[in-house]
Amino acid sequence: MLKTLERMLRWSTGLMAAMALFTIMWLTLVDVTGRRFFNHSVPGGLELTEILMVIVIFGALPLVSWRNEHVVFDSLDSYLPDWVRGIQARVVHLVCAGGFGFLAYLMTTRADRLAEYGDTTVHLQLSIAPVAWMMSVMLAITALVHLLFVFVPAPTAAIDGATP
Repeated sequence: MLKTLERMLRWSTGLMAAMALFTIMWLTLVDVTGRRFFNHSVPGGLELTEILMVIVIFGALPLVSWRNEHVVFDSLDSYLPDWVRGIQARVVHLVCAGGFGFLAYLMTTRADRLAEYGDTTVHLQLSIAPVAWMMSVMLAITALVHLLFVFVPAPTAAIDGATP
């Protein structure tokens, strides 16, 4: 079951983040080429890059949490017994689940407000609310990943082909 969930995350959030990053790469190439050779940049290129960066960051967040690849402070872990580290990991995942869940709630209320006010980007007039809703969904998925790891041990992250 965990392999299936990992595959679903990889093919949904991971692919979305990768496609957004690939689009940023091409947008930057076209923008720089246009400025250099045609003295004209991509209209709204900055706005598109900002939206795509949000997709990269928030799209990758559930997968980073799934793979347990966050930056951690573990200098005291070698002094703790395994059973204490197990409890510590579950408590940390519970706190993270609560934090990400709360952030998802806040982002949902912000997205609703942006939709209500009809906020758009300055140059291209793109609605900002769908981006905020996407951020909220990704935060909620991340919260669910951490909540799952309260009850099921998280897979260990592989570093350069070796397990830690």
